[in-house]
Amino acid sequence: MEKDKLLSVLESAAAVRGCSVAALDFNDDDNVFDVTLSRTDGSSVDLEDCEYVHRAVLSAFDRDVEDYALTVGSEGISGEEADEMLKTIKE
Repeated sequence: MEKDKLLSVLESAAAVRGCSVAALDFNDDDNVFDVTLSRTDGSSVDLEDCEYVHRAVLSAFDRDVEDYALTVGSEGISGEEADEMLKTIKE
């Protein structure tokens, strides 16, 4: 997959949702791509934002030809922080 084309699709789709691409982990050897979205206005990226960007990539690239894995997420708390929050909710 061409990194420039992927980044162009990501940035376009993110902009439609009022987001920007904060990070792109581009592992072309394994065709595994991790995208992190953020918002410049300080509000939170939501699930619909991530889904929109993910679907934009799906429509731009043929998975049968490219054979890639894509994860779209947002900046936020770490996995360790989430685990601690879950522990307090359970108690």
